Amino acid sequence: MFKDKKIILVGCGKMGPAMLAGWISRGIDLASVVAVDPVAEETYGIVPLRSNDEIPEDFNPDFIVFAVKPDIIKSVCENYKRFKNKDVVFLSIAAGKDITILSSYLGKDTSIIRAMPNIPALISEAVTVAAANDNVTEEQKANATQLLEAIGMVYWVDNEDIMDAVTAISGSGPAYVFYFIECLINAAKELGLPEKLASPLAIQTVLGSAKLLYSSEESPESLREKVTSPNGTTAAALEVLMADNNLKKLISEATKAAERRAKELK
Repeated sequence: MFKDKKIILVGCGKMGPAMLAGWISRGIDLASVVAVDPVAEETYGIVPLRSNDEIPEDFNPDFIVFAVKPDIIKSVCENYKRFKNKDVVFLSIAAGKDITILSSYLGKDTSIIRAMPNIPALISEAVTVAAANDNVTEEQKANATQLLEAIGMVYWVDNEDIMDAVTAISGSGPAYVFYFIECLINAAKELGLPEKLASPLAIQTVLGSAKLLYSSEESPESLREKVTSPNGTTAAALEVLMADNNLKKLISEATKAAERRAKELK
């Protein structure tokens, strides 16, 4: 069980504390976690060390989690190579840095997992897609699943090549949803609704619709059709949104742009 494992958490910006909060909610012993961040303050009862040099000599981690920006991942990997052994798994959530790149920093004999959670991890509602190299054992993978499930759903893929597409859909996806809500709020105000009503109306509509879809066995298309009465108000709106498949094309183009950028960042 992951609660019995020792973890070094590198980076306490946004995702690091979210992961830590999830682990604590699952009952991990705070003494089993060492956090390292040069600037972060106390986080959920843990005071981050300023440098890896401050990690006690007798602390032998099972997992080293890199929750850092991709532009510093190389130097971070160099700083933690001294912990390498067959029992240690390096788990990175640095966007755009694949296992091949991480292996070039840490060594081909290293157990490495690359994971892509998204920002709803802040409320333990993330969806995370993960891939592991051949050095990771089934037991280590099971423990990593528990680590990641502390912040939401977890899916494993064998083909790491699709991780750039994952980044474009779930990694960047919350921003698309936030922008849609932003536009819906703006439209509501244009129709004369006050801000104090426009905002909760838009937010709850999206939240409720997502929850309904999640709990239903029906497809998005089926539920959309149920809401759409012939010649009704919804139909009138959808005639605009769906004209010439413009919205579908726009979303397709946007996600392809995100995928291209993910490839460029490697």
